[in-house]
Amino acid sequence: MKLEAYIDGGSRGNPGEAGIGVHFPGVAGIAEYLGTGTNNFAEYSALIAALRFAVFSHCEELQVFADSELVVKQIKGEYQVKNEGIRLLYDSAVRWIALIPRFSIQHVRRENNKEADKLANRAMDTRRNSVKWD
Repeated sequence: MKLEAYIDGGSRGNPGEAGIGVHFPGVAGIAEYLGTGTNNFAEYSALIAALRFAVFSHCEELQVFADSELVVKQIKGEYQVKNEGIRLLYDSAVRWIALIPRFSIQHVRRENNKEADKLANRAMDTRRNSVKWD
């Protein structure tokens, strides 16, 4: 099975109220409230949520689209991970990625990531987690 995932994480304040959104077009949407966290924490949390979903769905190929240039370039090895708190999330993401036979990640502009953004905002607005099946 092949999946596409559009991911977004956000925080209102940095750190502040944080949430994630993961949109799998035609499959599902995930909104998850994180409590207090930084924007980078939320962005990585969104990636990890997408990876977990893909692994547990027995996905053979996952294409991730993210509007966080930092996360995309760190996962691709173009930027170093210097922050120790983010290093733990990065290491977790790398372990999940290793479980997916074919993985790619690419940067998209914010305006092309509206569904994931809506889900992240829903999580922060309601302070609740939800999964919506398409």
